[in-house]
Amino acid sequence: MMPSLLPFVSQEEFKIFHEIDRELYTILAINLWRDPVDSMQIMALWLWLERTGFNNCLMEKEISLRFFYDNRLNAIQGVAKIASDVCIRAVTDIMQQAVERNASQSLADSQKMMAQSFQKSLVQPGFQVRFCPNEMVQSWTQQNEVPADDRTMFVTFSKGYPVLEREVREFFIRAYGDCIESLHMQEVQSTEQSLFARIVFHSASSINVILNGLGKAKFTINGKHVWARKFIPKRPKSLLTPPKPPSL
Repeated sequence: MMPSLLPFVSQEEFKIFHEIDRELYTILAINLWRDPVDSMQIMALWLWLERTGFNNCLMEKEISLRFFYDNRLNAIQGVAKIASDVCIRAVTDIMQQAVERNASQSLADSQKMMAQSFQKSLVQPGFQVRFCPNEMVQSWTQQNEVPADDRTMFVTFSKGYPVLEREVREFFIRAYGDCIESLHMQEVQSTEQSLFARIVFHSASSINVILNGLGKAKFTINGKHVWARKFIPKRPKSLLTPPKPPSL
């Protein structure tokens, strides 16, 4: 017998099926201003508990710390799989809305602090200022332009589980919106597997959101493990080797 094919579920149908989950995520990430990535992990944990047998787990059935300790490996793998296969697809549009809203608010707060600091400097005794508005904007832009290396994340892949550039790009765009400026996979022969890649984001804040404050984060892309960390550029050898003393 030919194996039966799974029916295709459209994105809209998928959202309708997870409507309650989307409402809970909206409360966490939008209404309560919780971190969008943390909120998604919470949703994945709730769904995993529900599949494990804890229906209405926050209301009717007590969950002990011993349960999490005894099932820690299953929990880690299960929550990661649900986050990758279900949560990202179900709430990616809400997550993008939350990330953009938080970024706009952060930018507005930074501009407000700069304006307040500038106003305070104007009232200091003996302070004089002479500037051209265009020059001020240009100077502010140059000072706040972030180099590409500071907006780059380094990702590695498991040997034997090849990950395509398209898979990496689609994963981060689905989860965090249109955040990628460029993506550079390791250059290899057509018969070989790329083991790492560099992702340059439009904003350095995207890396903070993705890593969630950690030095290293692990993701699952189509069932394949991917590790991510902030890119650290190599220092030139001339800077690593101290200069020789002059000969007498």
